[in-house]
Amino acid sequence: MIQARKRFGQHFLHDPAVLQRIVQVVAPVPGEHIVEIGPGQGALTALLLARAGRMDAVEIDRDLAALLRQRWPDTLTLHESDALKFDFEALARERGGPLRIVGNLPYNISTPLLFHLLDTVEHVLDMHVMLQKEVVERMAAEPGSDAYGRLTVMLAPRLDVQWLFDVGPGAFQPPPRVWSAVARLTVRPEPLFAIPEAYGRVVAAAFSQRRKTIRNSLRGLVAAEAWEATGVDPGARPEVLSPAQFAALAALAQPAAL
Repeated sequence: MIQARKRFGQHFLHDPAVLQRIVQVVAPVPGEHIVEIGPGQGALTALLLARAGRMDAVEIDRDLAALLRQRWPDTLTLHESDALKFDFEALARERGGPLRIVGNLPYNISTPLLFHLLDTVEHVLDMHVMLQKEVVERMAAEPGSDAYGRLTVMLAPRLDVQWLFDVGPGAFQPPPRVWSAVARLTVRPEPLFAIPEAYGRVVAAAFSQRRKTIRNSLRGLVAAEAWEATGVDPGARPEVLSPAQFAALAALAQPAAL
């Protein structure tokens, strides 16, 4: 049995009840384009294949990739690649339809990986992901809460986030030091609002200094007259603004900020 490697942030899910529960919420059927990120030793892969018949998987660990290819030579298409660099759009085009992504995402790259997947949501139906519980809490947070931040605001226009259930450390080998959670991210048919080009930059600037007022955080990005035009209180803290309010500010961002 191949041991988990710390440099890849590996924690192999082995609890049968949790594995079954994930498959039940994903509910894959033949003909869908299932892609598993980080299949590891294949515990979840086996259950997904039993339902879907065929699927793709992205695995960075060459030893695990070889093991998986040997186990399912005909029904699993294994892409030996870093998920942060993998072209999910190209895979969707190759498969001829949108992808359904499933994965126990490495916690050390979870946020950048979510942003990478966000860049290709036009080619994704949904994502069922296992993440550190704290990250799922941030993804599903409401304005005004301590967990609300950049990740929440960036995902909100394109993805409907559902916090499904929590998973304790004992479900993994080796056990992580934190609790995990499974979330469903469903791609919205249309964004909640038009997403200005400066949206990501404005959101990042606002939450880089979240203790400051939004006016001070966005000084140099948003002109003084924009506050009156958008109706956003410049004395408010970033964590109380809705995603739509960030979009309104971004739409009036200084040209130099683009």
